[in-house]
Amino acid sequence: MGTLSSCSGGGSSASAEYDWVKREYKYPPMLDQVPGGTVLKAGIVGCGGRGTGAALNFLEAGGSTVQVTALADVFQDRLDSCVERIKKESGQEVPAENCFVGFDAYEKVLDSGVDIVILATPPKFRPQQFEAAVKARKHVFMEKPIAVDPVGIRQVLAAAKMADAAGLKVVTGTQRRHQHKYLDVYKELSNNAIGKLTTAEVYWNGGQLWYRNSKPEWSEMEWMIRDWVNWCWLSGDHIVEQHVHNIDVANWFFGKHPIKALGFGSRQRRPTGDQYDNFAIRYELDDGRQILSTCRQINGCTNAVNEVMHGTKGKAFTSQGGTATITDVDGNNLFSYEDHETSPYVQEHKNLITCIREDIPFNEAEETANSVMVAIMGRVSAYTGKEVTWDEMMNSDMKLGPDTFIMGDIGYMQDASVPVPGTVDRE
Repeated sequence: MGTLSSCSGGGSSASAEYDWVKREYKYPPMLDQVPGGTVLKAGIVGCGGRGTGAALNFLEAGGSTVQVTALADVFQDRLDSCVERIKKESGQEVPAENCFVGFDAYEKVLDSGVDIVILATPPKFRPQQFEAAVKARKHVFMEKPIAVDPVGIRQVLAAAKMADAAGLKVVTGTQRRHQHKYLDVYKELSNNAIGKLTTAEVYWNGGQLWYRNSKPEWSEMEWMIRDWVNWCWLSGDHIVEQHVHNIDVANWFFGKHPIKALGFGSRQRRPTGDQYDNFAIRYELDDGRQILSTCRQINGCTNAVNEVMHGTKGKAFTSQGGTATITDVDGNNLFSYEDHETSPYVQEHKNLITCIREDIPFNEAEETANSVMVAIMGRVSAYTGKEVTWDEMMNSDMKLGPDTFIMGDIGYMQDASVPVPGTVDRE
């Protein structure tokens, strides 16, 4: 756990002054071992790297008390690879009759008798699949981001309310919220460790992600889905698909989301798709406080993946894979945390399993939807070169991607282009 060497302020009056009491965060049950109970069966929708990884994380979290009993993907080879890795790394065999291929394969998983569904397809498909899972009364783990456009966000928000009404538990892959390190820093800030939060900096500046060149035997749709992280309609661009983690921390710590965004970005090196390589966004809250957000995916540059919260009496530094520190205005250390905890990718599944077995209300869908919408707001501002507001996005009819999903040539790429600021609205 963290070590607190000194702390100024604190107390309930200070917390009330800075509005922490009004927005007390509902912590997940951070147990090292899940409680026992009836075996929980999970189905995996999306058997690529993250879906397979999530399946293995789930099995590690629950041990002998959980099983993966059904799989779905649009590609047979991805499904076969997932089956092989689950068998090799966990010893479990997924029944062949519960392995489904196609755009409607998720429906067959929902009908297979699972208790939990793990959604890890490209984010474009998440809103529809989440809604279907909730209507089927399944608990859900869904990877972020949970949508790529405002229409999808509203679909997720509506399904989240249905999930609450049905008593379903939902975890969304925002693993920083499942780390002792981040939770402990939040507690220290709520005790007035750095005074009132004034500004924040959030960064995901890293190297190039993977990409897939087209093959002669692939149709247009197959190539785009196999290369999904590079297409805006499938991933939301990397400010949404990846940087949303850091944006979510700022929303969480401030207890509110920005109401407008102004920023820019560019495409410099990306070999496939229609996305940008970098973004820089200035977000503004309803009280005038600001969040600086930058993200980049270019090799050979200085990297930074972290968050910095500035307050009237100091600052807090957090990063998923490194240390967390709190210092006063003179640079004196008030708090430090070194990594020595369960992988957050496993812990988030432990928390889900625990909430299901103990019937503890837990649903992250709305908070994650808000963070994704902030990322979308920034993307649209960079694409257009215009200031974009929260209300504009919440009322936007923007719906990315083709209307028909078939594994063939659909004529989408002939009109795909990289956005040029000042020339398009993208709404």
